[in-house]
Amino acid sequence: MEGERDLPIEFSNHMHHALAHLQDKIGELQRTMDEKNCCILNDFEEVNKQFKSIHHSAATFYLQLYLEPYTEDLEILTACAQVLSEKRHGALIAIKRNDELETRVHSGIPLHAKLSPSLLEAIFYPGNPLHDGGVLIEENAIVSAGNIFPSSLHYNGKEKLGTRHRAAIGLSEITDALVIVVSEETGRISFALGGVLYPIQPGGITS
Repeated sequence: MEGERDLPIEFSNHMHHALAHLQDKIGELQRTMDEKNCCILNDFEEVNKQFKSIHHSAATFYLQLYLEPYTEDLEILTACAQVLSEKRHGALIAIKRNDELETRVHSGIPLHAKLSPSLLEAIFYPGNPLHDGGVLIEENAIVSAGNIFPSSLHYNGKEKLGTRHRAAIGLSEITDALVIVVSEETGRISFALGGVLYPIQPGGITS
């Protein structure tokens, strides 16, 4: 996968430190579990919070690595994805990098509008005629919406994926685009790159 090279030392050190701290917490829980007379669910919750924090740091790093050279609006994209996730509004957003995308998708409505959180949220609002399709973004603009992305022909993972996730993987199989996808059922955010789906949030099955 693109980006598989030596990690920046600062990020690598941060990950090693965070994972070591998590291992210490789990080890402490293992050592003291039999000694505790009360429920240990709070301890599990603390471990879970630490893990989610580590996962968030890693996801943020990789999104910056793959997208910062291609758009100045990474924060808008990630914040909007979070809002859509919280509202359980499904979304499919392809960010152009080097490969042309418009010839690989179908039936989109040209917009050529400045990228903004309110516009993206409106596009994916349930009931909007465009909400089931994918959005194409180039640099700081929404090029089109309501696009049909090619479905994956090679996905053979264990998780059962819905239409949006297969479309995200499918476009990333034939272009270098990074495709952000939000599950309508679970709110889980993922991104597809190079034909592989990566979770931005830890959690259950995507759909």
